Parts: sequence; C-alpha cells; structure tokens
Amino acid sequence: MTVDSTRQGDGEARGAPQELWSRVDDYLSDLLAPSDEVLDAALGASETAGLPAINVARNQGRMLQVLVAATGARRILEIGTLGGYSTIHLARALPPGGRVVTLERSPRHAEVARENLARAGLAEVVEVRVGAAVDSLAALASEGAEPFDLVFIDADKESYPEYLEWAVRLARLGALLVADNVVRSGSVADPAADDAGTVAIRRFHEVLGADPRLLATAVQTVGHKGHDGFALAVVTGAR
Repeated sequence: MTVDSTRQGDGEARGAPQELWSRVDDYLSDLLAPSDEVLDAALGASETAGLPAINVARNQGRMLQVLVAATGARRILEIGTLGGYSTIHLARALPPGGRVVTLERSPRHAEVARENLARAGLAEVVEVRVGAAVDSLAALASEGAEPFDLVFIDADKESYPEYLEWAVRLARLGALLVADNVVRSGSVADPAADDAGTVAIRRFHEVLGADPRLLATAVQTVGHKGHDGFALAVVTGAR
C-alpha cells in the first residue's frame, strides 16, 4: 500500500506538533468556544494577581460546560478553583436552583476567584471554600451535604487518589466524575518517570480501574496545554 505523506492527517508534514496542536485549538475554540468579556477578564485578573497559568484551555472549559448541560447536573463539586475560570464554565450550565461548591487551598487564589465570579454574576450560585481540600471534603461529609451530580478534580496531583475516594463518597449514584491532567505528557506510561505527581496519577488510574463502583475511561488531549488528558467515570455502584 502506498502512503501519501501529504494527507491532512500527517501532522509532521505541516509543522511541529505543539504548533499544530495550538493552531487546531485556536481554530476549534474560535468556532465552538468563543471567549467573551467575562472569561477574558477572569484570565486577565488571574494573570495580574500572579496566579499560575494552569487553567483549562477555552475548549476544555466549554467541554465542562457541555458535560454539565448534558447530564443536567444541579449540584457540582470542584476540587481546585484557581482563579475561577473553569468554575465560571461549570456554573454557566447550571439549571435554575443549581449550585457549585468549589474548594481552593490558597486564600489569595480564592479571593481572585470570588472577584471573577462576582463579575460574571455567579457569586450567588457558587460557594468558594478555602483550606486544604481533604479537610473541606471531610467537612462536607460531616455536614451531610446533599450528594453531588458532577465532580471535577483539577488540583494537586499527589492527592488525586484520595480526592477520587472522596468524590465517590460525596457523589450520587449516576454522578459523573471528571479529572484533568491524568496523562502528564505521557509520563504515566513511562516506568522510569518516578516524580511524585506521576506516581500519584498512576495510582489514581489503578484505583479508578479497580473500583467496582465506577465505569471509567481516560482520553489523551493535545492543544495549547500540550499533551495531557482527562479521566471520566460514572458512579454505577453503591457509595
């Protein structure tokens, strides 16, 4: 069989991978996930405040919004707020009466997020809790919080296995769990990669795959954020 190196699928023939990934991200985002003044202001305020530029990309934020709309999630738990960029996307898809509870360790990050959420007109539907996420998760459990319909994990990677267990505990049957940064530029599949974050994400995948309460998968992503991925799971068994 003859291979045509000029085919559209041949990314190497059209530019370096990262350049190509970013160009496609821009193309798709401009068409399907256009930014607006509120989102731009959130990113601008986060940058001015010195927050790290580790927020989800535009199209990834829109993906979260689509998932909320598709599942009809009324109660959302977010682990890792940063400047509230992903929180805005999640909250925008809430049905009437819906609510987001988002957890952030850094008081400074939480302050910026609250300002961004207020500017977006979402302060009344989003609760920002400050402190170590494991403590906030334990507090939610002790308070008897109403089960969540969707949980988004995007925080320190070393705690992902623990966050997963809490997410299942706090979610309702049929809830959707979403976790970002689960590929780490491919290091999860490299036995020689032994940094704490990669080791924890491997453990996260092992727990995800072995938990009989979950129906799960993970997908690789490429784009402005480089090579990474999302894990998705549905709570199918007793919590």
